[in-house]
Amino acid sequence: MADAGRVIAGSAKGIRLRAPDSGTRPLADRVKQTLFAILEPDLPGARVLDLFAGSGAAGIEALSRGAAEATFVEKDPSAAAVIEANLAATHLGPARVVRADAMRWLDGGPYGGAFDIVIVDPPYAESDLLRRVLAVLGAPDAPITGRSRVVAKHFWRDRPPERIGMLAVERDRRFGETALTFYRREEAGEPR
Repeated sequence: MADAGRVIAGSAKGIRLRAPDSGTRPLADRVKQTLFAILEPDLPGARVLDLFAGSGAAGIEALSRGAAEATFVEKDPSAAAVIEANLAATHLGPARVVRADAMRWLDGGPYGGAFDIVIVDPPYAESDLLRRVLAVLGAPDAPITGRSRVVAKHFWRDRPPERIGMLAVERDRRFGETALTFYRREEAGEPR
């Protein structure tokens, strides 16, 4: 089993996470530090959705830092099993691991309520898939709360649109080949 780094802060700080052997890209510590430094004010009590979850490192870090609950969506059965093992090792929750294709799941749920933070990390080779997921999350009936945050992790050259539906870019960060684009949901007519 591969290594997905460690939980870097919060109640599970220091616990090593496993990564699936399949072609997932673990969330590097430097990327994770920046991601959660930006999300930190929104984490306490948040409902987090980790799409294309891989090892579950993003959602687990959010739980460790005070998120109320996390849903992990991962279609690969071995990766979903790794997420369950990582959750057991960290003793974090409540959490739900959904073994499903992210697009199909977004199209039909069940969601169990709206999410405050969504982390989207599809395979880099499928940049069109990232845009399709963002379009669903930017729709007025998306399973997210008003003013929620959506973070897209992607190859730096495949920057997603500045605005997609009700989602507008608020910032982005680059780490070598990896980039994070942060969106904030805006209500219709709300000034930027």
